[in-house]
Amino acid sequence: MPIVVNSNPTATTASFNLSQANDALRKSLARLSSGNRIVNSSDDAGGLAVAYKLDSQLNRIEAVRQNVQNGMSYLQVQDGALGIVGEIVDRMSELRAMAQDVTKNEGDVENYSKEFIELQRQLGEVYREKFNGVSLFARSDAAPVATPKRPPLNKQSDVTDDQGKTFNKFSRTLYTHESGDEADGSVSIGVINLQYVLALGKLDTTYAKDKTDPENPQPFSGTYGSKLNESANLGNVGATNKSSQMKGLDGWSDVFNSEGYLNSILYVSVGTFTDIIERVADVRAENGAEQNRLQKVEDLLTTNMVNLEAAHGRIMDADIALESTRMARHNVLVQSSAAMVAQANQLSNIALTILNG
Repeated sequence: MPIVVNSNPTATTASFNLSQANDALRKSLARLSSGNRIVNSSDDAGGLAVAYKLDSQLNRIEAVRQNVQNGMSYLQVQDGALGIVGEIVDRMSELRAMAQDVTKNEGDVENYSKEFIELQRQLGEVYREKFNGVSLFARSDAAPVATPKRPPLNKQSDVTDDQGKTFNKFSRTLYTHESGDEADGSVSIGVINLQYVLALGKLDTTYAKDKTDPENPQPFSGTYGSKLNESANLGNVGATNKSSQMKGLDGWSDVFNSEGYLNSILYVSVGTFTDIIERVADVRAENGAEQNRLQKVEDLLTTNMVNLEAAHGRIMDADIALESTRMARHNVLVQSSAAMVAQANQLSNIALTILNG
């Protein structure tokens, strides 16, 4: 190769090698400092696109998992309220059993009825319980109004229970898939129809008199008896207040007070209380089944999150051991390249030596 002054391709090549080694060292430093394999989109354009979608899916799954946990909290609060309902009805059945003791006089029965009325009031309070403003219970005439701000109340009409009794069943749909599509995953959260649970069926109004004929008051029977039994339930959670329902029956106040509660515990048989307790047990069992299913849904979502996070990490996370080795190599190359650039820049000095000689 001739000895020249105007050009020094060796120094230029060494300079380019130094620049490339320096760029590689900067990338290794950026990866090690951030912990990411992909720092810029140019590092792996396709991998970055996949990782971005996986990260978005992870965020949606986390949001769904929180919704499932809130659904479990709703069911737990509902089950607590149902437990109180069961305790109240159990106490009522105990009062009814004591009231039919042959040694009890009218005053004793009246005292039992006072507690019976107070317990009915408490049932009415339980019916109005809510979780974060969302009702825990419904009644048979509840309307499934759809609004854009919250999930609608779903209604299933004319459901038949084990005893052949028909009722309306209510629920809300909890979406359990990150796509937000009901077909991909959803759980029906029950909104207990407390009017059905506390339904009394036929009242024993033998001692209640229809006073339409003041001269000859008769026990309620026939049409009047049917009206008394219509929608009768504990706690007055029915669709119609008894004061308006019994309008026109002069003796209705013997059965219901002005608040719509039964006046005497004798109007309800022990068998009726047994039926109600059985229905409470059924809805609590349904509540527990829904809680168990939601627990499995949460387990599935947690497993999916772990696996997706691992997939995301395999794309985005830097291998620290490998990258440290690369950084050490690039660091040596930068130092050696810098030294060689300095050496290459001295090659033109030979021409000066010749000229000076």
